[in-house]
Amino acid sequence: MTQFFQHKLRLPAYPSGYHLITDKIEDAIPEIAQIKTGFLQVFIQHTSAALTINENADPTVRKDFQTFVNELIPESYPRFIHTYEGPDDMPAHIKASFFDTSLQIPISGGKLNMGIWQGIYLCEFRRNGGNRSLILTAFGEGR
Repeated sequence: MTQFFQHKLRLPAYPSGYHLITDKIEDAIPEIAQIKTGFLQVFIQHTSAALTINENADPTVRKDFQTFVNELIPESYPRFIHTYEGPDDMPAHIKASFFDTSLQIPISGGKLNMGIWQGIYLCEFRRNGGNRSLILTAFGEGR
């Protein structure tokens, strides 16, 4: 029988950057342990932050992400029209579209089935983005 579980996770405010949030997600939806085979969908309810999966061990990877993406999409771009929410807002919208609003991760034997070096990142593109909300939906065959 297929089971569905859903929770909303409200993350604290993070500074601009790429932040590992895998543990926070796993803690917020413990029902994953009840699923033999299935998926966890993680959806962010924002347009100036995003989600991705990447390196979970070396923090310099996250710093390099930030450096590269900020150089690719600078706040100083002179043609932005949408500037009334601050110079980091329109670049944040574009950066968020380069990444994703949702992730789908396999669940196997009651655990997320990611690679050993993989972690889930909150990609915060605003300097003061505030709290971020995620919708976590786990579904699959029960154990």
